Amino acid sequence: MNISVENIDKVNAVMTAVVEPADYTEKYEKAIKEAKKKMNMPGFRPGMVPVGLIKKQFGVSILAEEVNKLLQDGLFNYIRENKIQMLGEPLPNEENNQVDLKEGESFTFKFDLAIAPEFEVTLTKKDKIDYYNVDVTDDMVEKQVEMYRQRGGKYEKVDDYEDNDMIKGLITELDVEAPVKAEDVVMLPKYFQNDDQKKLFEGVKTNDIVTFNPSVAYNNNEAELASLLKVEKADALNHKGEFNFQITEITRFVPGPLNQELFDTVFPGGEVKTEDEFRAKVKSLIVDQFKKDSDYKFLLDARKYVTEKVGKLEFPEEKLRKIMEINANGDKEKVDSQFEKSLEELTWHLIKEQLVEKNGVKVEDEDVRNMAKEVTRMQFAQYGMLNIPDEYLENSVKEMLKKRETVDNLIDRCIEVKLGVALKEKVTLKENTVSAEEFNKMFE
Repeated sequence: MNISVENIDKVNAVMTAVVEPADYTEKYEKAIKEAKKKMNMPGFRPGMVPVGLIKKQFGVSILAEEVNKLLQDGLFNYIRENKIQMLGEPLPNEENNQVDLKEGESFTFKFDLAIAPEFEVTLTKKDKIDYYNVDVTDDMVEKQVEMYRQRGGKYEKVDDYEDNDMIKGLITELDVEAPVKAEDVVMLPKYFQNDDQKKLFEGVKTNDIVTFNPSVAYNNNEAELASLLKVEKADALNHKGEFNFQITEITRFVPGPLNQELFDTVFPGGEVKTEDEFRAKVKSLIVDQFKKDSDYKFLLDARKYVTEKVGKLEFPEEKLRKIMEINANGDKEKVDSQFEKSLEELTWHLIKEQLVEKNGVKVEDEDVRNMAKEVTRMQFAQYGMLNIPDEYLENSVKEMLKKRETVDNLIDRCIEVKLGVALKEKVTLKENTVSAEEFNKMFE
């Protein structure tokens, strides 16, 4: 097969493929023989249909299939061997619709190619990119410590009410002929929507009776009132007067103690022995997490910086639209709405490919496995599970690696992490120390 490429301009080309009889005859005849073995046709025994009849009825479709296979292999081998930087796939030229397939003849096919724009990315120490270090304060550490204590806390009965306590008791409606009365009613006065009603419960004790107005306390919220008074929602607003609440129980949540059990739960292995060591370890966890976030922010800023440095690239937009419409099943409106954003993503994709190659970024199987473990740990950490058994972790990783799409995503994450490390070495970092609040606002 003779293949050639003619450049129309910097980003458009036409590929021509001439398929000769010598290219397809042997494969075509073999396909006819295979069809003969399987062919069932009235008037003939299975496998005994004459070759001439098969060619007459099915020859064109069989020939088309074999020629198409040759084209696919030939085109992509040529593109790979000649290192043609192509975007998407070759688009069949309209002239191909006029090709008349006949056994023993030559066929000429043309394909439109969308060529990637040529550009050069060079980064040195003269290039300066922001890098943000987050100031991890003692207050942040204490809040995290309290979160760990909350997980090991418990509810205890107390005699005096304090803000955040839960109270249980008997509620009775006042000044009506048929009063609503309910036992074992549970309330959290802190969540009343009226401050005056909240104050009525300040400092109360077990067995005290408090007169208050639930309708005012909950701002006439039908659902809240129905739940509190144990009545139907439709009936809730019929009880807008005052009620007595006789307190039978006050319950307070008490955080768990800072002891060895908590230390070992959060950091197994017995390496943490004191409160100071525990706080230091907690701080290192927070610092490590913000380090990952800072690296991610750096990569976002590096992307913006490099993209602006490269400038606007010239793309074969007409061909790209055709390729995108094919991928979007002909949804032109969808393509139009996303086209500019797609060009932005394509620009970064091409820049990233060049940066990855220039910096020798490579991803090994072990990198992917480690990233899968990191992702799994992060998922469980969201639910407060910091120490996942190795066996469970390995099983989770095995399941993740069974899915091609998941593996591709993990590879992309590995590439970005390694690329970020490489770029930090290439450029000059303009380091800034910011608060967590300032840092988080950068992602809004």
